[in-house]
Order: sequence, then C-alpha cells, then structure tokens
Amino acid sequence: MSWIEAIVLGIVQGLTEFLPVSSSGHLRITSAIFFERDAGASFTAVTQLGTEAAVLIYFAKDIFRIARIWIVGIWDSSVRASLDYRMGWYVIVGSIPIGVFGYLFKDQIRETARNLWVVATTLIVFAFVLAFAEYWGRQTRTLNDFRMRDGVVMGFAQAMALIPGVSRSGGTLTAGLFLSLTRETATRYSFLLAIPAVVMSGIFSIGDVFEPAAPGTSVPTVAQMVVATLIAGGVGYAAIAWLLRYVAHHTLYVFVLYRVALGSLVLALLLTGAISAT
Repeated sequence: MSWIEAIVLGIVQGLTEFLPVSSSGHLRITSAIFFERDAGASFTAVTQLGTEAAVLIYFAKDIFRIARIWIVGIWDSSVRASLDYRMGWYVIVGSIPIGVFGYLFKDQIRETARNLWVVATTLIVFAFVLAFAEYWGRQTRTLNDFRMRDGVVMGFAQAMALIPGVSRSGGTLTAGLFLSLTRETATRYSFLLAIPAVVMSGIFSIGDVFEPAAPGTSVPTVAQMVVATLIAGGVGYAAIAWLLRYVAHHTLYVFVLYRVALGSLVLALLLTGAISAT
C-alpha cells in the first residue's frame, strides 16, 4: 500500500462511516477506481477503530453514565427502571446479531460480498428501502419510548451491513424510521450500538490486516495503518457533529439520491470494463 492510498482511504472512512452510504462500500469502490486493487475487509475493520474512538470521545459523558448505571443496576434494583440502565441492555442485546452473523459468514464477508456487482446493487436497492422508511416513518417516538424490541430490530438491521454497500448507519436508521423513531433517536442509538461490534471486529482484524487476503490485495505497513486510523478518527469526529445537526432538520433523501448515483456509476464502470468486479 502506498502512503497516498492509506491517507485517502483513511479520509474516506472518516467521511462515510456515520453517513447512511456505506463506508465499507466506499472503501471498496475507492480502492478499485483509484488504486486498481482492494484494501481488504480487515483494513476497513481496523480503520473503523478510529471512527469508533471518535464516538467514544464525542459521547463520553453519555457512555460513562450508561455504563455506570448499568453496572449499579445489576446489584441495585432501584435504578433498573431508568432509561440509562435499559439502554445498556439494549446495546448489549442489539449487538448480538452482528457478532453471530459476522462469525458465521466471515469468509463470505471477506471475499464474495466484496464483489463490486454486489456492492453497487446493494447501494441502489437499499437506497430505495431508506427512501420508503423516510416517507412512511411517522417519527413520533423519542429515546424515552425506546424498547427492547427496537434494539433487537435495529441490531439485525446493523448485521445486514456486513455486506458492503448496505451501510451500518443506513440499516439502523432505516429500521428506526420504520419503527416510528425520530431520526435523532435512531441516529443516537445507532452510534451507541456500533461501539461493541465495531471495536471487537477491529481488534480481531488487526492480525489479518498485514496479510494479503487475496492476490492483488494491498497490504499496509504498521505506520500506514496507524495514520489511516488516526485520520479516520479525526474526520469521523467532525462527521458526527455534522450528522446530528443535519438529521434534526433535514430528510435523508439526499443520501438516497447519492447512493443511487454512486451505485449506477459503479455499474456503468463494470459494464464498460473500466474496473474489475473482484
């Protein structure tokens, strides 16, 4: 991997991780178009440690409060009715699906799912699913109305993002809107829900990132991996603040249009032979 490749992919990861456009899909597409190779699923997983560090910093007070009350609630029944205690369980239970599916389908995720025909198709298909959710969602329920059912449904939606092009934040936002949650509520839970799965995935992928997953896969040095992850974290921190302000006052249709446009562009490049699907 060249230094310019590591820097560009770090920026792309930071910009797209929290938007409903699929960061893994963008890394795959960027690698194919500009560098004519694949950085690999492990590179994506490790750079996500940077963006999740941004989440931990941005929501540090909320995360510390939820964790503290959840721990206290294990022994003290008087706090178990609080939202923070319940939110701790919602995040834990909601993280189970992506952990299970990620383990069961690890090989397919690293190989078959990274085919650009799959990425482009899922970008377009799930764009329309997101559009339907934005149109039909009543957005009447706030964080105080959040229930375990919501956490489970959004947890399964997050698991779908194991396929590049679906988008973890896009899947959880879509599910949240179908559950009549407000965009702000779905977005905040999405940030919290990502922490266990993304951190564990990144840690377990550190060893794999320096080994070529397949012929033609670019392999970073330790220094390049560190720099790309730090860049992703810095850019991601700014993206969090922007997205929270944006969803409070705007619909998600701009992301729908962007996904369709990008997916169509990739399909056109594949059909003309300008890029390879693998």
